Amino acid sequence: MSHPDLRPARPLRVLALAKQIPVFESMRLGADRRLVRDSDELHMNDYCRRGVAVGLRIARASGGTLSVLTMGPPSADTVCREAIAFGADAGFHLTDTALAGADTLATARALAAAVARLGPFDVILAGRNSVDADTGQVPPQLAELLGLPFACGVRRLRLAGERLSLLLEHNDEWLEAELDLPALLSCAERLIDPCKIKDPAVWAGVDGSRIQTVDTTELGPGPWGAAASPTSVGPTWTLQIDRRREILSGGLAAAADRAVALLGDRGALAPAGGAAVARGSGLAVDLPPAQSGGPAVAVLIEPARDRHARELLGAAARLAGAVGGHVVALGPAADGELGRLGADAVRRIRADGTPGDPTPGDGRKALAEEAIAEEDIATAVSDWAEESQPWAILAPSTAWGREVASRTAARLGAGLTGDAVGLSCVDGRLIAEKPAFGGYVIADIACSSPVQMATVRAGVLGLPEPRGAPEAPVTEITVTPRGRVRVLSRRRDDDSDLLAGAEIVIGVGVGVEVADYERLRADAAKIGAELCATRKVTDAGAMPRARQVGITGHSISPRLYIAVGLSGKFNHTAGVRSAGSIVAVNADPGAPIFDWCDVGFVADWRDVFDELIPRLEAALAS
Repeated sequence: MSHPDLRPARPLRVLALAKQIPVFESMRLGADRRLVRDSDELHMNDYCRRGVAVGLRIARASGGTLSVLTMGPPSADTVCREAIAFGADAGFHLTDTALAGADTLATARALAAAVARLGPFDVILAGRNSVDADTGQVPPQLAELLGLPFACGVRRLRLAGERLSLLLEHNDEWLEAELDLPALLSCAERLIDPCKIKDPAVWAGVDGSRIQTVDTTELGPGPWGAAASPTSVGPTWTLQIDRRREILSGGLAAAADRAVALLGDRGALAPAGGAAVARGSGLAVDLPPAQSGGPAVAVLIEPARDRHARELLGAAARLAGAVGGHVVALGPAADGELGRLGADAVRRIRADGTPGDPTPGDGRKALAEEAIAEEDIATAVSDWAEESQPWAILAPSTAWGREVASRTAARLGAGLTGDAVGLSCVDGRLIAEKPAFGGYVIADIACSSPVQMATVRAGVLGLPEPRGAPEAPVTEITVTPRGRVRVLSRRRDDDSDLLAGAEIVIGVGVGVEVADYERLRADAAKIGAELCATRKVTDAGAMPRARQVGITGHSISPRLYIAVGLSGKFNHTAGVRSAGSIVAVNADPGAPIFDWCDVGFVADWRDVFDELIPRLEAALAS
């Protein structure tokens, strides 16, 4: 089997990590707040399927082997069986009742112990995240524990000798990077056609002797599972949103009048440019005065994510007020101007050998920010945290933020909640609201560790107004880059914060012709709306991947979502479940989207928009 992009110098030992998850439509929690896995509707995580498939290609091109490692209850052996049926050489099944209740850090620790026992491996492949929990934390935590370089969201992979050349898909940007073996990689959705053997009869026919069971007695004394988990699940609740499901009939002019009246009654038509609302946390958005002393609430500042940084700093300022503390901004892009946005002190992370005190516009600022890889930033943050013992560390829920926070948490042994949509302080402890199962369930997550951590979804905490504070004092932290992950180029094709923070979003399906996009964008501009798309639209290249909404894209919560030309399958609608009001426009009366909407038009979207957009524009301006 010849693969021109794969020219290894020797046979490689490849390991693919694969997680068993419920089929999305059957997901539920048990009375003990753990995921119920006793139904027959269980399968391999969608992203992990890419890891198995590309792992097989690497193994065969090198004349090496592919093994698959899964962790889970006895039923999870089907993951190994499917991978072997697909072509993998062997499976390892890490299973033990002592592993029950493991959070991401406890999972990473167990996997690291298993890999150390079963390895060494030259390439370890994982899914970018699991679609049930969407934390994306285990791969970078595992890389930190194993001392490996890590690359997130691999979209293209080339191997020459010991060197990997990668195209990485990060939210709304693309990175060309290279690193040397051994390495741990997480796989993007479109990296390769997935491993998929659907017939359980084929799984049953796999020789069981090719699957080795591993339990905790072989891993060491532990602790394992819940006992090793620095996070715990508190109260959970199902997000119940009752949709009106009113399908409008009669002439389009009268139907548009009715739709605008209904949307007005539902609060979906607040004037454009109105005050920001903290949709996820329920916290006020006014910033308190600058603080000093007390415990630190730290915020990791990602370069060129100004809106997200502003949200996080505002939340941190409110939390600091609750615990009598102050806010510290950390990162290569952090500067004194963040004082107006909630920071009381700044720790700018600088690589040894880069210019100090960079100023905007002279090119040195970009050099200082881009010279430091995520693993090196995590080292600097961890060293600072070990000395300062902050009350909490908040980070953006982006590829950058997830890796820095995950590696930091692994180094500190800290609890980390991923993709939080709300933050609060209860009895002096951080409580993070974590969505799961496509937003069906929200759980309060608490940390038992001294340093509490969370990555936070963009657009959910409100956007506070700047305060009249002076620039925050800046102290530099220097770190020596390891140079293991070398970024050769970086380009951004969108700004995902625009979509995350939008109050009105128009969702586009394949029922809208690309030739009509210019008209659609003009209509969106009239009502201050951003555009998003289904996976099929982004697969076709009609919109950037950063605009994809759904299980394998973004989750958004605008006050008004207008779906045009899309069928409304679960994979997409799970990403807009938290929208305030949904308008559906589709010429097919049987389209599933009409079961998810508040107001529906069975008509051509262009005819509907002729009537609806002018009325919405007038209502939003009044």
